[in-house]
Amino acid sequence: MVGSGPARGRVAALDRRSCSGRDRRCREEAGHCLRRQGPPVAVADGGQADSHHGGRDLRGAAMTETLASDALGGGRRAVSARLFCVAMIALLAVGGVVAVSAGSTPMDWRLVVQILGRHLLPDGWVAATGLTRADDLIVWNIRAPRVMLCFLVGASLSVAGAQMQAIFRNPLAEPGLVGVGSGAALGGVLAFTTGAASLATPVLPVSAFSGGLLALLLVYALATRGGYTSASLLLLTGVAVGAVLGSVSAFVISLNLANFQMTQQILFWTMGGLDNRMWVHVWMALPFIAAGLLMAALYARDLDVLAQGEDTAAALGVNVEQVKFVVMIGAALLTGASVAVAGMVSFVGLIVPHGVRLMLGPSHVRLIPASALAGAVFLLLCDFIARTIRAPEELRLGVITALWGGPFFVFLLYRRSIAMRGER
Repeated sequence: MVGSGPARGRVAALDRRSCSGRDRRCREEAGHCLRRQGPPVAVADGGQADSHHGGRDLRGAAMTETLASDALGGGRRAVSARLFCVAMIALLAVGGVVAVSAGSTPMDWRLVVQILGRHLLPDGWVAATGLTRADDLIVWNIRAPRVMLCFLVGASLSVAGAQMQAIFRNPLAEPGLVGVGSGAALGGVLAFTTGAASLATPVLPVSAFSGGLLALLLVYALATRGGYTSASLLLLTGVAVGAVLGSVSAFVISLNLANFQMTQQILFWTMGGLDNRMWVHVWMALPFIAAGLLMAALYARDLDVLAQGEDTAAALGVNVEQVKFVVMIGAALLTGASVAVAGMVSFVGLIVPHGVRLMLGPSHVRLIPASALAGAVFLLLCDFIARTIRAPEELRLGVITALWGGPFFVFLLYRRSIAMRGER
């Protein structure tokens, strides 16, 4: 249970001040979970739990899941997380082979498996029979990088969306709220208009990634006051900075409308897509995405506690400012790297984590890996539709995700309005 004397009174006062109705009942359940955990924790005047009494040990799996369930919704688990992840991995394996097989030049799936096996497995494990150089070039150098980027970008945007929803305690939050997407778009636009994008393949992704990261640092600097960063102020600052950066991008494009070819390139890039991607794009994005996913996994339990409120999280021993900063940096790495290699792909960070939360519950220990896998499957499906629905022509990937995401967003708004009316 939480400390005795002043410590318990402090947490109780916090609960009375911030809870009512269903919220108070949920926190009473959380308190019951705390009473079942180890030794008591003394809370210092600064609001942080005393580490000598095992403050962080209180945040076991049972307690963190109860805490998170109130803030983000999701109810009880209806599906086993392990079964869900196994199903997603199977879909990725089958879907990846199907995606590589499909295209303007259809390939037999057995031939695709044979070529992928030759490159991924040690020599001698896969017999090379009946393969041509053209087959190997199409499968490994053209289609395989695209499928791999579907996996990476889908996982990145989904995990970043789950993190944003936890930070802002809002299931409608998504990665673009803090200006990272607008900053990355501006970086890409500047790379096109200055001619730098044509100098070398890595220039455009690097410019977009740098723009996204700088945008987040600007938002964080403007929203921080006296060492404290308010989530609401961070959200408002992110929206404002994103709008300004979007206006700057539009202004730069308007100055170059006479160059039709360049304007068309910018338009296609901002609409999102994975056409003409090569392994160099995979290797450029992979380190940043891997770092962002690792940070998300390491801070999953802290996000569970933070979802209940910053005061409650601080009383339970979470370094709130550190968690928010690290999680935001991780989300920026994921979003910036994704925009850098795929352009602006919207709604993935909104649809996937929300849907996974409805199936598996709100615990980020399960939500983070499950969202990564489900996001990879979702983007692979969207890219497959974009490639095949009007073959040999392609639709833009961002258009397909928006067609899925727009109605889903309206559904979430309707569902939330119904819930708010029911609580009155």
